[in-house]
Amino acid sequence: MTDATTATGRVILVGGGPGDPGLLTVAGHDALAAADIVVTDRLGPVAALDEIAPQAEIVHVGKIPRGEFTPQERINELLVEHARAGRTVVRLKGGDGYLFGRGGEEWNHCVAAGVPVEAVPGVSSAFSVPALAGIPVTHRGLSQGVAVVSGHVAPDDPRSEVDWAALATSRLTIVILMGVATLGAIAEALVAAGLSPDTPAACIADGATPQQRSVRAPLSQIASAADEGGFAPPAITVVGDVVGALDSPAPTSP
Repeated sequence: MTDATTATGRVILVGGGPGDPGLLTVAGHDALAAADIVVTDRLGPVAALDEIAPQAEIVHVGKIPRGEFTPQERINELLVEHARAGRTVVRLKGGDGYLFGRGGEEWNHCVAAGVPVEAVPGVSSAFSVPALAGIPVTHRGLSQGVAVVSGHVAPDDPRSEVDWAALATSRLTIVILMGVATLGAIAEALVAAGLSPDTPAACIADGATPQQRSVRAPLSQIASAADEGGFAPPAITVVGDVVGALDSPAPTSP
């Protein structure tokens, strides 16, 4: 194995966008086309790899909630191992790898190992999926900003670092990622901190895929509405008046 100081390979951290291969950036497409190894999870545009990167070996590193799981430490090791063997390694993630994608951890690991690394930003699901569901995360007269937060742990969980009370009074649009299982507890915390239970909310599942579906309800009812709809990860929740900002498009003539 080549020593890290004489590595001839490299790692490219590619944000794959929200799922639709058409929303992969040109730079991301070019990186995949040049890859020897693609280390990917299920949220990237995996279905398009046969066409974009037919030459590459595909390494799947699953992170399925309550299911298949590849430790982040092992993913880091894989990137370095393949790069040290002289390969061009693309780490393909859904959305943008620097937004809850742990791309920063992978970057630091490569740098510490002496492996050349670069980043190709991706279209973030936090903004693109609501847009595809007809929701702008900001809108003049309704919202002057947006907060993107993780709902991975409930507000009363000791691991939670989100100030939900501050968000409740911020007047910002709130976009919640990884919050399907905790959505009821999040809604309760926001209402308890002063956000109106009638605040418009929406939950969008499987964004940017043919299976995309969404449900809209007042904040106090959004969790039950998502549950009744059988929503499961990946799903994004938007809370704020922007949920009702856009008029429905006119019917298209046959």
